[in-house]
Amino acid sequence: MDSQDTQGGITVQRALELPGLRGGLPEVVAGAERLQRTVRWVHAGEVPNIASLLKGGELLLTTGLGLGARPAEQRAFVRELAERGIAALVVELGPRFARLPAALVDTARAAGLPLVQLHREVPFVTVTEEVHTEIVNGHYTLLRRAEEVHRRCTEALLSGGGVPQVLAVLAEFSGNPVFLETTDGQLLYAAGAGSACADPLQVWEGLRGRPDDRAEPPAGAVVVDVPGGGPGAGSVRARLVLLAVESPLLPVHRIAAERAAGSLAVVLMQARQEEELAARGRGDFLTDLAEGRITADDAPAQARVLGFKPGSSPLLPMVMRVPDGLPTGAALAVLARAVSEELAAVGVPVLLGVRPVEGRVPLLLGLRTEAERGTVADRVAAALRAGVERAGMRRPGAQPPVVVVGVAGGWAAAASGLRHAAETATAAQGLPDRAWYDARRLDIDLLLWRLHRHDPTALAAFVDRAIGPLRAHDRRSKPPLLPTLQTYLAHAGRKAETARELHLNRQTLYNRLARIGELLGTDLDDPQTVLALSLALRARRHVA
Repeated sequence: MDSQDTQGGITVQRALELPGLRGGLPEVVAGAERLQRTVRWVHAGEVPNIASLLKGGELLLTTGLGLGARPAEQRAFVRELAERGIAALVVELGPRFARLPAALVDTARAAGLPLVQLHREVPFVTVTEEVHTEIVNGHYTLLRRAEEVHRRCTEALLSGGGVPQVLAVLAEFSGNPVFLETTDGQLLYAAGAGSACADPLQVWEGLRGRPDDRAEPPAGAVVVDVPGGGPGAGSVRARLVLLAVESPLLPVHRIAAERAAGSLAVVLMQARQEEELAARGRGDFLTDLAEGRITADDAPAQARVLGFKPGSSPLLPMVMRVPDGLPTGAALAVLARAVSEELAAVGVPVLLGVRPVEGRVPLLLGLRTEAERGTVADRVAAALRAGVERAGMRRPGAQPPVVVVGVAGGWAAAASGLRHAAETATAAQGLPDRAWYDARRLDIDLLLWRLHRHDPTALAAFVDRAIGPLRAHDRRSKPPLLPTLQTYLAHAGRKAETARELHLNRQTLYNRLARIGELLGTDLDDPQTVLALSLALRARRHVA
């Protein structure tokens, strides 16, 4: 593959071989080692300050009228061109110069600028037309090669391939490893350029594996965004990264990567839609099971169709509720995939679904024994929370997700356990954050939540009667007394433990308890009073 085919331009060497310049009998007097520079355009001019009119990459044609008469002027002229980054300087010998001045040649050699003298007069317009035609043809060739890669990627997809096959086509074309990453640098897929080349996973681990290496791509890399199709014109789903390991990456490789990114966007969009539908389908099955639309006898066969095969193992129902509700579309598929990947490390059969309307994620797990309920619940709850973080659904200041664990048992118990856990997960919102809640220990909170839904006025009136005077005191006076009452009741009236947790001496605690009894007009040693106060403290978050 010659340089013109790969870079879509023309080299200085190629320009000198065209009939226009070849007819001028060109002689390279400086910068012969730089003749493979790419010529971006051709410009002819005779003014001293011509460097300010150039952008870089030009082949400059001149008769030398603007070069200056003094060596200092000639040296400055060449240095300015070199600094501007032109491809080469071509000077036609004639009335101005019979041979190029030593100052001109020496400065060009020092600056690494190709300098060519023409021994015969040539029409500059002919040279310009020839070189520009070659450049345009080169760009056309470049685009044609990139389109060929795009065609191969499309054929791979139409024949049933996916992301790995698209990356393999691009890796073969570039001769370098290719990677698909998330926008935060997590590796999704990798492809190498062939068996003789470096292992792409080892390359990625060495160059991109550390989090601090992912912000900026390595030198010479090509990075192309894969469109996400989400809200906003700048939505990005992933990044396509080509690393220059085996050979340099050229402009044609970037164009091919941009074409491939379009194909990858379609593949990922389709995969997300399939994931979303599958996650919704599993969520519908678990909800139908919980609400009795699927019997315990029919459930195992339908679960096997969904890939859940726990055998005769005890089933553990769990529900995660996201306070702000689940998103729809691509974000929903992201959550399902992230949670599923986190759960893969738990090592037990899992059936996970999503219910966007209710904002919850129900799941069933197959346990080896009921004794491992707590251990598995710890690991699954951590995986669920990690999935929420990975999906970007944990907003600053928002409540954390609520995870509720039911009772292990057979399919009939799983149905009632899912229903109980789902309702309890809603009732548990606003409680102190825990890794997970045992549904059996939240029955009072669930009862109060149901009462609030049925008759919020009655529950508010109960709370006001029980602890209203104390709430009024705390709004206008210090120290607040509600925390003292709550701690006292949590320790079942044991004053020594209460004082120790509140960091109070006993007399201060006695004084506060006496003041609480006085404000409420009740006896804190009366069991009925203690029960009413405990319920009111738990119910106040519903009526705040």
